[in-house]
Amino acid sequence: MKGKAVAVIGMRRTGKTTFLWQIVSDRLAQGMGREGLLYFSFEDERLADMTAADLHHVVEEYYRLHPEWRDQKKVVFLLDEIQVVHGWETFARRLLDTEQVELFLSGSSARLLSREVATSMRGRAMEALVHPFSFREYLRHFGREPERDLGRLTKAARSRIEKDLREYLIRGGFPEAVDVTPRDRFELLRGYVDTALLRDVIERHAVSHPVALRWMVRHLLGNAAGTFSVNKFHGDLRSQGIPVAKDTLHAYLGYLEDAFLIRTVAISSVSARRRMVNPRKVYPIDPALIPVFDRTGRANLGHALETCVLLELERRGSEIAYVRTEDGYEVDFLARYPDNHQELIQVCVDMSDPATRQREVRALQEAAREHPKAALHLVSLEPEVPADIPPGITVHSATAWLLRKIEE
Repeated sequence: MKGKAVAVIGMRRTGKTTFLWQIVSDRLAQGMGREGLLYFSFEDERLADMTAADLHHVVEEYYRLHPEWRDQKKVVFLLDEIQVVHGWETFARRLLDTEQVELFLSGSSARLLSREVATSMRGRAMEALVHPFSFREYLRHFGREPERDLGRLTKAARSRIEKDLREYLIRGGFPEAVDVTPRDRFELLRGYVDTALLRDVIERHAVSHPVALRWMVRHLLGNAAGTFSVNKFHGDLRSQGIPVAKDTLHAYLGYLEDAFLIRTVAISSVSARRRMVNPRKVYPIDPALIPVFDRTGRANLGHALETCVLLELERRGSEIAYVRTEDGYEVDFLARYPDNHQELIQVCVDMSDPATRQREVRALQEAAREHPKAALHLVSLEPEVPADIPPGITVHSATAWLLRKIEE
């Protein structure tokens, strides 16, 4: 990656700094000398007044300590939370142009978003998006990642993984939150959201109506996997005596997605206008946020599972939309992969009820008329496959689908 930078981005507390230290560990394992690796955190309070004009001091001081590396061997600079220094982009470009360096820039979404990096670095930056733990990473964290296909495991081992999935849907994948009690997890996650709102949305975008923003966040995170209409929400706010413009609400929705608090999915359509006027479906960045903000007290395993499938599709690099047919049937996801492979995916907690099963199958069949190139998939929390599923539809247990290797 000569002349390139890698931007490590994602929501706060997802493990971006840990990712940088893993890079250090990998380079050391490859035989690189420790003196060729510079990790530097700009969140140190002693650097609070640092400006872009001061950044060159970091480079010069490093090479004063290790002059034998300058212009002789490529060094690795890992600059954590560099976005707190205004004007860092020019420094990073100059560093790539004048030094032999492999550059990793990490930052919360406050000032280091993918589109900004691509613009400021003039196409010279690659992106690494860090999510909370996937289900596989969650199992790995607890030392229970299966070494074989699920079909080759014992019945007891499969039952253990089924239990793990139900726990994952509640605990989620934020590294610090998976091991704590439910009460502590709720407080921890509320703190994550509050910090992201303050630093990555309100301060970053000079939000003029934080009350409306917080109402929006509670609504979106408390109604995961639901559609969101700015027009309807605008009316709800007006009925509560909260005056805010529709354009402002549209902007707030974009800010929240930029901050990685939410992910949005548009309707599938070749018409740009239809994509704009139809409501988007909204998901949290982690299923554990759902019970924190859902006031109903229900388990909501269905919404949590749908959220996990959406995030896994994102990890697998697919372009994602939802489908609503002319007859009003809806399919959760249409996934288009870089190799042009397409999948229609319906997510269902329990297909034991014949009416539910018929509805989900009918939705896939109707959507297939509009998307004939797409493979049809049903992902269910229950591992048993009903016998009356029509040919052409593949049923997956959620555990098997979430643990499927990307290259498969």
